[in-house]
Amino acid sequence: MRHRVRKHLKFNNKCFQHRDAMLRNLATALFLHKSLKTTNKRAKAVLPLVDKLINIVNTKDEMNAIREVKQYLYTKDSSLELFKNVAPKFKGEKTSGFTRITPVKYRDWDNAKLVLLELV
Repeated sequence: MRHRVRKHLKFNNKCFQHRDAMLRNLATALFLHKSLKTTNKRAKAVLPLVDKLINIVNTKDEMNAIREVKQYLYTKDSSLELFKNVAPKFKGEKTSGFTRITPVKYRDWDNAKLVLLELV
């Protein structure tokens, strides 16, 4: 049995430190720039992290939310953007579906599917 193994998070058997750093980088860039172009697999992998961070900001009190968000995002600017602009826009009944994935093209050299990941 393969307990606690998410198949969509493997990334060709990268080590978990590399995988976590990549997901944190993508989430930081998404909150700073509101959209980014990446592969389909990476975009699908970062969606749960983005939903989790927005829900943390909307449901918990501010000090605990700041502490928890600081564990995931690298820069202070991205966390300020999350608290000031992104999370209040999504406050309400919704707990997921804060992002949109739009196919763009296929990359030339390896034919990977590139998508535009943006906040709704």
